[in-house]
Amino acid sequence: MNKIKENIIIIIGAIIGCISGYLYWKYVGCASGSCPITSSPIISTLYVGVLGGLIGSIVKNRNKK
Repeated sequence: MNKIKENIIIIIGAIIGCISGYLYWKYVGCASGSCPITSSPIISTLYVGVLGGLIGSIVKNRNKK
């Protein structure tokens, strides 16, 4: 449980990223299907989720100092 409390900012960033990726695919997306990231809801969700986790990691490390 202690690890979850330490990494809550990263987890929240990843969740927000996943939601944002899915919403981006749904409302903007790629109509032709030629875009490798935004043509699939799974790829878009996972890609932006990872980016959200990375941003959460940066924020966590800045708050440590």
